[in-house]
Amino acid sequence: CVVVFFLQVLNEKKLQEVDSLWKEFETPEKANKIVKLKHFEKFQDTTEALAASTALVEGKLSKNLKKILKKIVAKDAHEQLAVADAKLGGVIKEKLNLSCIHSPMVTELMRGIRSQIEGLIAGLPSREMAAMCLGLAHSLSRYKLKFSPDKVDTMIIQAISLLDDLDKELNNYIMRCREWYGWHFPELGKIITDNLTYCKCVRKVGDRSNFASSDVSDILPEEIEEDVKAAAEISMGTEVSEEDINNIIHLCDQVIEISEYRTQLYDYLKNRMMAIAPNLTVMVGELVGARLIAHAGSLLNLAKHPASTVQLLGAEKALFRALKTKRDTPKFGLIYHASLVGQSNTKNKGKISRMLAAKTALTIRYDALGENTSAEMGAENRLKVETRLRLLEERGIRRISGTGKALAKTDKYQNKSEVKVFDPSGDSTLPVVSKKRKIQEVDEQDTEVAVKAKKFKAEMK
Repeated sequence: CVVVFFLQVLNEKKLQEVDSLWKEFETPEKANKIVKLKHFEKFQDTTEALAASTALVEGKLSKNLKKILKKIVAKDAHEQLAVADAKLGGVIKEKLNLSCIHSPMVTELMRGIRSQIEGLIAGLPSREMAAMCLGLAHSLSRYKLKFSPDKVDTMIIQAISLLDDLDKELNNYIMRCREWYGWHFPELGKIITDNLTYCKCVRKVGDRSNFASSDVSDILPEEIEEDVKAAAEISMGTEVSEEDINNIIHLCDQVIEISEYRTQLYDYLKNRMMAIAPNLTVMVGELVGARLIAHAGSLLNLAKHPASTVQLLGAEKALFRALKTKRDTPKFGLIYHASLVGQSNTKNKGKISRMLAAKTALTIRYDALGENTSAEMGAENRLKVETRLRLLEERGIRRISGTGKALAKTDKYQNKSEVKVFDPSGDSTLPVVSKKRKIQEVDEQDTEVAVKAKKFKAEMK
C-alpha cells in the first residue's frame, strides 16, 4: 500500500536558519524534535496513489487531499500550511481558504523530512517503503510518458528516418544492379526505365539468351517486350558466367524486397501521421509533416516553435550563413517540399511558404494540445492557402492599365507577311551643302582683299 501523511512543526525558530537546517535532520532523534506526525492515511491501491501523485505533479487538488485538508487542517486554521509547490499552494488557498507558505525554508524542510522519513513514521519497514516508492515511481513514469500506440510521435521519427535510409540504399543497389547487368545486356537499361520493373525482369529471365523463350508479359507491356527480345538477339554485351548471373539475381531480390518493405513502411507512416497529427498531414502531407516532427524532436516541441521557425526548419545553415555574410536570408526550409509551395511559381513561393507556415503552426498546436482528433481545421486552413495562391496566380495575368479588375484578353494570332522598303528620305532634314569651295570664289575673294589693301595704303600717304 502507499501512504499519505501530515507532519507538524514543533520548533519554528530553528526553521529560520535555512543554511544550517540540514543539521537538525542528521539523525532521527533530532528530526523528531523538529517535526512530529500529525495524520497518517494509506491509499487503497497503487491506482489511487497514482491519481493523487499525478494531481500533485500537475498542481491540482485531488479529492482525497481535499477531504483530508478539510478534516485535519481546518482544526488548526490559524496555522500555516507548508507546500513544496507554489502552484498547489495557490489552489489550496483559493478553494479551501487556507494560509499556505512556500519558501527556500520549506524546500530545505522537505529535503530533511525525505532523508529521515523512516524514523518519523513508526512501524513502516524500510523494505516496504522502498517497494512502495519503486512501484509508484514506475506508475508515475508510465503516466508521464502517456504511452499509447496511437499517440507516440517517436514512432514517426523512427519511421521517417528509416524511410530516408531505405531510399538511399535502394538508389545504391539499383545503380549497382544496372551497371553490373549492363555489362551483359546494356540495351535493356535504355528500354526499361522503371527500376523495379528492371529488377523483376532480370530476376525472372537471368541470361539475355533466355529472353527469346521467356514470357515477361506479366511484367512488361507487349510493345516493350518485343523491343527487349529484339535487342537481346543483337546485343553488344559481353558474355558472363552462371555464377555472375546468380549474384545479380540475388541483388535484384534484395531490391524487390526493400521496395516492398518501403511501400509497407510508407503506408504505416501515413496511418500513424493521420492518427497523431491529422491537421498537419492535411496541410503539408505526411512526409513533410513527419520530417518537421523529426527535426523538432517531438510534436510538442514543434508546437512550441513560432511560424517563422517552422518556415525555416531545415535551412539553419543557410540562415546563419546569410546572417554572417549579410545577404538575403532563405525563405523556406523543409516546408519547400509541400505540395502547395510546389504549385506556386517562383515569384510567389516566398509568400505562399510564409502563409503556409503560419497556418501550419496553428494546426500543429491544435494537434499537440487539442482534444479533438478531426482534420477539419487543417482542411479549412488549406482551403484558405489555396485561395490565396489562386489570387496571387491570377494577379500576375491581370491588365496593367485600366482598372486592373478585368482579366487580360489575348487576341487570336494571325501571321501577316508584309514586305517594307527602306525610305532614305526620312533620314535627315538638313540641306546638302558641299564643304569644298570653287576656284572662282577663291579668286574673287583674293581680288577684293588686294583692292582693300591699296586703298588703305593710299589713305595712309
